[in-house]
Amino acid sequence: MEAHVGLEVSARPSTAGVLAATLVLSALYGCSSGAAPRSSPARPDLAAAPASISPYETGTALAAAHNDHLVAGLANRAFAPEAYWRVLQAVLVASPDRFDVRPVAESIEGRPIRRIDFGHGEPRVLLWSQMHGNESTASRALVDIFAFLARNPDNPIVRSIEAGTRLTVIPVLNPDGAARFWRHNALGVDINRDARLLATPEARALKSVRDEINAEWGFNLHDQNVRTRLGRSNQDVQISLLAPPPGSRVTNPAMERAKKLATVVARAIEPVVGNAIGRYDEGFNPRAFGDLMTQWGTGTVLIESGGTLADPQKDRLRAANFVGILTALLAIADGSWEDADPGHYANLPLNGAQVYDLIVRGGQIVLPGRRPIRSDFAVNFLDTLQRNAGAIVEVGDLADARALEVIDAAGLFFLPDSATLSQQEGRHLRLGDPANGVLARDPDGANIAWYLQDGRARTSEIQRRP
Repeated sequence: MEAHVGLEVSARPSTAGVLAATLVLSALYGCSSGAAPRSSPARPDLAAAPASISPYETGTALAAAHNDHLVAGLANRAFAPEAYWRVLQAVLVASPDRFDVRPVAESIEGRPIRRIDFGHGEPRVLLWSQMHGNESTASRALVDIFAFLARNPDNPIVRSIEAGTRLTVIPVLNPDGAARFWRHNALGVDINRDARLLATPEARALKSVRDEINAEWGFNLHDQNVRTRLGRSNQDVQISLLAPPPGSRVTNPAMERAKKLATVVARAIEPVVGNAIGRYDEGFNPRAFGDLMTQWGTGTVLIESGGTLADPQKDRLRAANFVGILTALLAIADGSWEDADPGHYANLPLNGAQVYDLIVRGGQIVLPGRRPIRSDFAVNFLDTLQRNAGAIVEVGDLADARALEVIDAAGLFFLPDSATLSQQEGRHLRLGDPANGVLARDPDGANIAWYLQDGRARTSEIQRRP
């Protein structure tokens, strides 16, 4: 099987950047006992570091620190919300007096939706994650961020965030969806399309918290389709950003602030994901929370974690969220976001086309009692990285189509399983049917080269192994 994509790796930082990052790391791990109390001025004392540390250099340092704050228990992207809170509560007990955890609502099925408050400064910052239940990368990163905040009260970065902001975090907004690892809530509603109507308890909870704290800043944390390409390239998108608009072809001060903060995030995560950073177009959606948050005056940055087949649990992107969010919070706390160039954000490549998960190209399809017909076919999975529930989504000439993986089926015959074929009006292949069957060297299926089971391809040799 031929993979068509690879992960771009960032260039080695400059000597000055390495020096600055080293100094930041010394602050991360080597604060003296005489460090200023948490009520000290917002800009952190970065020991002997230069007066201004760039987001890239801060990101480099935090990327190195992430492994020491990677919380165990959430290795898999799919987890029960109850398990998530057990892991997170074990983190927060390290410094319980600094975190306020409380329920704000219940989901449709009665699961608690909780918020966590941290810090005693201004401005107010709202972060929410997993409003789509199967988009959990940032939720896992938030646990690591809380570990960093809880375990390092005298760290200058932590002191700055704690004194210079007040954070409110809703880490699992859609617990019913999380319990099933699917996008929607228990009613089948996409919560991110319920910002206008506010019909669901989950949407009302988010809006009520936003209004209560009058959030100046917001972080809308998601995962995006792994099939998305970076601009016109065939490169995976690792992280996509957006400063959502407040209306069609208009802007406001909240959006302009968010563009600068998005630049901070982009520069900070470069040491982790290189140049594989995309941008959503700024089309307005009157039902979406990011857009209406901006309309309501909250400068909101959308962070969407993409992915690559080489990292099925999105561990690299968990680190990227850790780095990007912490660096952005520091920039809010010390005011350095104002110095960011929004042109950097504007010049990020737009998200490009979506490709198929798998193309079987060059073979012939054999229906029962029919002559073989030369045809390619494409398969998409319900979850690309989990590679589950693969279905046939296109049949025909796919010579110019792109996919994450390709099987060269020249000289082979695809015989769908009888259970795959529709039984109505004769046995025929229909889009959406499970991708089950064999690729054989003969039209009768006696000499099998590949097995396809829900789109997962295995050679006959692998299949025969015990």
